Amino acid sequence: MKLNLKSLKWSAGRPVAIIDEKLAEKYSIQVDDRVIIKSGKKNIIAVIDTASNLTKQNEIAVSKEILEKKFPKKVDVELAPKPESIFLIKKKIQGEELSQEELKTIMRDIASNALTESEIAYFISAVYISKTSLKESIKMTKALLETGKKLPLDSSKVADKHSIGGVPGRTTPIVVSICAAAGLIVPKTSSRAITSASGTADSMESICDVNFSIPEMVRIIKKTNACLVWGGSLNLAPADDKLIRVERLLNLDPEVQLLASIIAKKLSVNAKYIIIDIPYGKNAKVTKSKAKHLERRFKRIGNYFKVHLKCFTKKTEQPLGNGIGPVLEIQDVLKILRREKDAPSLLEKRSIELAACLLELTGKTKKGTGEELAKQILDSKLALKKFAQIVKAQNGDINKKFKSAKFKKILKSKTSGKVKEIKIKELNRIARIAGCPGDKNSGLYLHKHLNEKVKKLDPLLTIFSESKVELRDAINTYSKSQPIKIR
Repeated sequence: MKLNLKSLKWSAGRPVAIIDEKLAEKYSIQVDDRVIIKSGKKNIIAVIDTASNLTKQNEIAVSKEILEKKFPKKVDVELAPKPESIFLIKKKIQGEELSQEELKTIMRDIASNALTESEIAYFISAVYISKTSLKESIKMTKALLETGKKLPLDSSKVADKHSIGGVPGRTTPIVVSICAAAGLIVPKTSSRAITSASGTADSMESICDVNFSIPEMVRIIKKTNACLVWGGSLNLAPADDKLIRVERLLNLDPEVQLLASIIAKKLSVNAKYIIIDIPYGKNAKVTKSKAKHLERRFKRIGNYFKVHLKCFTKKTEQPLGNGIGPVLEIQDVLKILRREKDAPSLLEKRSIELAACLLELTGKTKKGTGEELAKQILDSKLALKKFAQIVKAQNGDINKKFKSAKFKKILKSKTSGKVKEIKIKELNRIARIAGCPGDKNSGLYLHKHLNEKVKKLDPLLTIFSESKVELRDAINTYSKSQPIKIR
């Protein structure tokens, strides 16, 4: 059928279209059916919703993601065939291992929007509960790579760093700035938060743009040796970014997807030198044994793809910085780069250690001298200068004045003693309830760290929120979970 495009000036995060209920009934189109919108050689798959009195019988209302294709006013609309991936996902739910071609089919259908979010959720859940082999992790890495583009860079000079996440504290902007100042090329493509209060892309977005095309990204790298951008806008591994969006909703991060996602991102930017940060501990994302298991798998996948890969595993039982949330975490970064006295020391130490690993791995300095070089670059403020260049190239300013959240609540200690435990996962949950990562100014400020002395009525935590309701819910969650233990 031929229909007129109607813009409602809205974004759904994926291609979504709305038609009148009577028109849908006439053509036997159901809610969540897939349709192909096309004109000439242009086409896009969209998920259908229906409404009454929103569109005329000859109209189809479309989201921003469809309008970006620049279709003419009149388009052809037809039901899309059911994708083969649905049957392959059922196979995975039954615990069977998928072939290279089957995984490629699923990734291609995810990238082209042929699968709905609920279908993607079934796939993620199946991967999460099934035992996946190293072989399948490699196959998924290949499938993610083959459905995206690759950055045109000289791979012999490209280095990268990635964390499995879960622990608040933005090491990446500091590591990238140090290493780029030392002469390495660091094309950092970051994801948004999955289970934490902020991802690197969320924090960087509070100070500069993070959405760029590949040619724009290359121009930024040529100017500064580095970038700190969101991978979802680049089409380097498009299926991965759609998987991450659903993982965020499910609050799941399956091992096979974690391995494939990280390595595919590094390979898509042509990185030959890779550091993987794997914090572990009782209150971290993984235990020590799980960290060692991941390290072995990362190394074997790295060997398969012929890259120099090293894992940095360290026990971590508390947030690295003081801030938890996009703006609060980038403020910690700036304090370290500016060499301010109240900069969080744990975050600084971890950033230096990670930068040292990358500097030594690439041969920029001899083994055992990386920390000395990294600290020298920090102390001389060359890292600050480099970060300012990167932010400026991404249309931002490190001297930006941050607005405070509309509402806040200081939570005080009910007793004197020492901080004996900080439940990281609970703090992440409280920060998300307060509005992270969507509300950039929302989050938590941690006044005390492990083993620090506390007096009765000393501030322990400040919760920031843009909503009174969310602030109240965050306070209630804090009261029930008691994430900071004093003894």
